[in-house]
Amino acid sequence: MATVAILGTLDTKAIEHEFVRERVRAAGCDVILIDAGVSRPWPDADITADEVAAAAGEDRATLAAAGDRGHAVEAMSRGAAAVVQKLYEAGRLQGILGLGGAGGSWIISAAMRALPVGVPKMLVSTVASGDTRPYVGHTDIAMMYSVVDIAGINTISRQVFANAAAGIAGMAIAAQTRGAGAPGAGESARPRIGATMFGVTTPCVTVARERLERLGYEVLVFHATGVGGQSMEALIRAGVVSGALDVTTTELADELVGGVFSAGPDRLEAAGSLGIPQVVSLGALDIVNFGPLDTVPDRFRDRSLYVHNPAVTLLRTSPAECADLGRIIARKLNGATGPVAVFIPHGGVSMIDAPGFPFHDPVADAALANALKAELRPEIEVIESVANINDPAFGLAMADRLDDLYRTWAGSTAATTPD
Repeated sequence: MATVAILGTLDTKAIEHEFVRERVRAAGCDVILIDAGVSRPWPDADITADEVAAAAGEDRATLAAAGDRGHAVEAMSRGAAAVVQKLYEAGRLQGILGLGGAGGSWIISAAMRALPVGVPKMLVSTVASGDTRPYVGHTDIAMMYSVVDIAGINTISRQVFANAAAGIAGMAIAAQTRGAGAPGAGESARPRIGATMFGVTTPCVTVARERLERLGYEVLVFHATGVGGQSMEALIRAGVVSGALDVTTTELADELVGGVFSAGPDRLEAAGSLGIPQVVSLGALDIVNFGPLDTVPDRFRDRSLYVHNPAVTLLRTSPAECADLGRIIARKLNGATGPVAVFIPHGGVSMIDAPGFPFHDPVADAALANALKAELRPEIEVIESVANINDPAFGLAMADRLDDLYRTWAGSTAATTPD
């Protein structure tokens, strides 16, 4: 029987979690009820709040007496993550469900983020209709908006909670059937390549992906929206991805200039630190992303802006910003311990950076390329082309070079070589 861990702050939301426990059981799953509250331990929990606090090296009664909500949330988050990881590693968890407000959602999501991609995760939350990025991070948490507060069983909450219980039960049963665990469990041993893509680099990545798939690789494509880049970096560090086709490094522009799609300061570092092969280009570094036009900061209003759609406004990077980006990329790649090749498309770094299109700026593109070449270690291979990044020949060349690098690297390691 598949087992679902149900996690929540039972000092304030026990009735609601008991409701979903019965619904999950009725759907055919066993349940482990975990209490992450601090003020009043729930006697019917399978794993008590004292045990959760102890897993974080804390004492629940001391946390309750201190009255420091922030510290209590942080401590119970660590404890809950440790508890569910242990259950998962012991084979006792095929899915996890929780119901929470802002604090409870943070504790529950921290535990969920500690589990591998592929383990079913369902969080019913009062904050699910807002900015969910802090809760979801770069994992596969399914968040469902509770509509009403997590405060009793009523006409609305009964339906929402019942749907969540049915959903996690179905996912857990399916996960147990397929033997879910780490990504790729039960699948072929094809080496996995991580690729980055944006709408304005889709033709390039599509051609490259199709070539690599024909050559025997599995290609995982990540949408370079900040979380996408973080997800690829995390899977590289987890050993799931063993080669990088980093076509679209645009998230670095958002990090530098202050756009909404930053992947953080560590972007473009995981592959190099682990020494896996990487082929890198300058995709969409002409772009910094903002929300609707009226959300663009005043300091950028006299710059080149392009309304991509009603929810996304693009800012063209300046020559000075492009030069900074070239130096940033060089610094990151200079630290790589494995094989690297850099592809520079002098015909434009995106679909809209081409003659006749709104972000065509040869001066900015030249600043980017020149700064990059000036700062790169001499032994790092640089391949330059007069083509736009979306020219089919450019994408094919990137794929073929990655294949060459991977085969050489795999021949000197225990990595799997494509057929």
